Amino acid sequence: MGIFQVPPRAAVHPGRPPSLELRPRPLRETQVGSFLRTIACSDSQLWAGLESGVRFWNLSDVFEGWGRGVVKRGDEESAPFWESCRSSPTLCLVVDEASGLVWSGHKDGKIRSWRMEQLAPRNSPTDKGELWSGSEGGVIRAWSWEAIEKSLSLTIEERHMTASLIERSYVDLRSLVTVGGVCLLPNMDVRYLLSDNSRSKIWSGGYLSFALWDSHTKELLKVFNIDGQVETRFGTLTVHDTYEEDDMKMNFVAISKKEKQRGPVSFFQRSCNALMGAADAVRRVAVRGAFGDDNRRTEALTMTMDGMIWTGCANGLLVRWDGDGHRLQEVQHHPCSVQCLCTFGMRLWVGYVDGTVQVMDLDGCLLGRWMAHSSPVIKMAVGGSYIFTLANHGGIRGWNLTSPGPLDSILRSVLTHKESLYTKTENLEILVGSWNVGQEKACGNSLISWLGGASSEVGVVVVGLQEVEMGAGFLAMAVAKETVGLEGSANGRWWLDAIDKILGEGNYFERVGSRQLAGLLVAVWARKDLQPYIGDVDTAAVPCGFGRALGNKGAVGLRMRIYDRKICFVNCHFAAHMEAVNQRNDDFDHVFRTMNFDRPFIANHVAAAGVCAIQLPRGSNTTGDGKPELSEADLVIFFGDFNYRLQGITYDETMDLISRRCFDRLRERDQLQAEMRAGRVFQGLREGEIKFPPTYKFERLRAGLSAYDSSEKKRIPAWCDRILYRDSRPVSGVRCSLESPVISSIFLYGSCMDVTDSDHKPVRCMFNVDIACVDELTRRKEFGYIIASNERVKCLLEEFQYIPETVFNTYNIFLQNKDTSILRITNKCKRDKAMFGITCEAHSIVKDDGQISKLRTRASFGFPNWLKEGLSTTFYAALTHLSRAKPNWLEPLFLAQLARCGNI
Repeated sequence: MGIFQVPPRAAVHPGRPPSLELRPRPLRETQVGSFLRTIACSDSQLWAGLESGVRFWNLSDVFEGWGRGVVKRGDEESAPFWESCRSSPTLCLVVDEASGLVWSGHKDGKIRSWRMEQLAPRNSPTDKGELWSGSEGGVIRAWSWEAIEKSLSLTIEERHMTASLIERSYVDLRSLVTVGGVCLLPNMDVRYLLSDNSRSKIWSGGYLSFALWDSHTKELLKVFNIDGQVETRFGTLTVHDTYEEDDMKMNFVAISKKEKQRGPVSFFQRSCNALMGAADAVRRVAVRGAFGDDNRRTEALTMTMDGMIWTGCANGLLVRWDGDGHRLQEVQHHPCSVQCLCTFGMRLWVGYVDGTVQVMDLDGCLLGRWMAHSSPVIKMAVGGSYIFTLANHGGIRGWNLTSPGPLDSILRSVLTHKESLYTKTENLEILVGSWNVGQEKACGNSLISWLGGASSEVGVVVVGLQEVEMGAGFLAMAVAKETVGLEGSANGRWWLDAIDKILGEGNYFERVGSRQLAGLLVAVWARKDLQPYIGDVDTAAVPCGFGRALGNKGAVGLRMRIYDRKICFVNCHFAAHMEAVNQRNDDFDHVFRTMNFDRPFIANHVAAAGVCAIQLPRGSNTTGDGKPELSEADLVIFFGDFNYRLQGITYDETMDLISRRCFDRLRERDQLQAEMRAGRVFQGLREGEIKFPPTYKFERLRAGLSAYDSSEKKRIPAWCDRILYRDSRPVSGVRCSLESPVISSIFLYGSCMDVTDSDHKPVRCMFNVDIACVDELTRRKEFGYIIASNERVKCLLEEFQYIPETVFNTYNIFLQNKDTSILRITNKCKRDKAMFGITCEAHSIVKDDGQISKLRTRASFGFPNWLKEGLSTTFYAALTHLSRAKPNWLEPLFLAQLARCGNI
């Protein structure tokens, strides 16, 4: 395969545990305004926060279909879910399973509560205690549990009082630590809040520092940085680097002085130098972002069952802290940025920006890892017997809590055996056309001759144009547009509109996307009946001109998903002239290694200006394992004016062979085929058989073979304009993978000799592509059937649910008289560890007259005040000592399952 690598596609991925595809990856275009940004789980439901509200899945229904309901576009293959009415974007979620409530924080500053109707709440709806919230500017508020409890008990007629009742009850913690107008807290956005229930503490944090609070007294206990150093002076953190603006000004001044010293130079070169300097300054500011280049910033925070706090950093480092904010341990098993952390039992899961998920024990030892998604894992949550991972693209997968383990092998084997039940093959015909238009505009007949007739037989049309517009002034302006994220030109718009008209007749085709870099333009059209299966359209541009900055030479690419497979189209224009073979090879290598599909195509163009607004580059051009993005596409088609010539032959000899149509002998002189055979360029790509005359160079508006260049230069004709491809099939012809696209046939590879609008002839090629894909609805049903019916799977699941035999020395402890009592918990199993939780769900007060008050919850204050000291120090320390004195198979963990702000 040369420099390309066949993607590891299979009905059951060989490199990761079998997963429950709760929500297969949706097309990005279907998610505009409703992207998923966070998830949270109860034992029976998975909740998700959207840009437009919230939704939830019942885990008991995940193996079912949609029935007759109306399915939201993009979620046709998702498990059935329920979605809320539209609201402000949801930023965070907290599931309060005991009370049957879900709390959501929104971009508009509001907190909303949603009732889980399927869950029966306990007697008190707020036994989980106070609600803490953090927002921009370091604002932290604690919301009274009494007010929440009262508001939830209101009748429907009184519901209008709910918001005002709660809003009057909060405590602003920032104001509590402000003395004389000076706040002791750093002015940082609150990105993380964590409740340490066992110590009645709250962690709040930003990227570079943390604050530790007493949840009962609301006292600020400590402020410390990511190195664990206590901040002795609380100043305001600077969000932006102050020198960036000065740095940019200095660049402009330096450029100006240099130009004066050099004397008069061309307008073209002065423009290039100035614009390249400006572009460099803008990119530095964009890349450094709000917190500079500190890759140690905190990206995730969680608390494990042993009371330890773990943080994940942008450089992949994982840090373990004790409950008092002391840094205990550092581990690193992956170089990529940590995006999220999740814990359950004796395991800790880590989600990374490259889509990897790792499983560790509570000592930080690596237990397993796999590539969970093709994009960053932004959130994880445990529900039922699964840990669910949410990817940045909106897909949700569920993994068995025991993965990696023996259950995975059974599921993989059975699913692979049944893959014929849920896989199918789709056939797609693609027409690819390339034309160096020489800054000219074609007539309608030329476009019909090139694209019109063939397009009626295909599903996708791809067009690549070179030299749409040239000239020093235009190229300099194109550099400026690229710097600020703009593209396009008047000529480019004309060509798109003209092809729209040719393909749009009969209302069959719609444009999928386009990208222009100076004189290079690539665009894709698809039939309307294919639109539901096409999306995630990304574009890219790589300049190869002067200083690798100008777009007179280079490439533009467009990548999209068709039937859930990545297909890339790359339009190239390489260095000219007979002797520049090595430069052309270098141009291809530069394009291949640096093409970065970081600009999502935006359909709503700024029509008046003839340009469209796009994102600034993210500065990365590799996949998660460091390979160039083009190397792992399922299908890649390169086309354009590659400028390779015929070498070692004269003009007259060439014309004679052309007139006799002896193209085989001409191909022996072709630089491109010679370089490809030597492995110096386009490694691993193929080309259809050339049975058409060379496409360059012609005299404009003259037809026939006599129109080749007859000027004084007499340029030797050449096949400058080519179309190459690489699918998943190796050169040997053996297919490697079930699900990767394969080009089953190539036809119509030729040129349009009757078109005379340019000195190049347009070329075109039609590909017949077979794409094997998975029916996710059927696969999920088969997955559920295996879980429910396979005896080996059922046996393993029952074994996982086994609870070790445990002995308590007493079931009755009376603390009324403050006497010392000893509770001894013994795990009699010598094979499995057991975890124990101690909770105080309610308490009552014995009055002076002997009357006992009604039981009520302790909310955020945990155990009664007179008992709090004994539990949090002496009692806790004694039990910890006891666990250390026993063999390692006895590890009781004393947990507070009380509340967000509990105490033990």
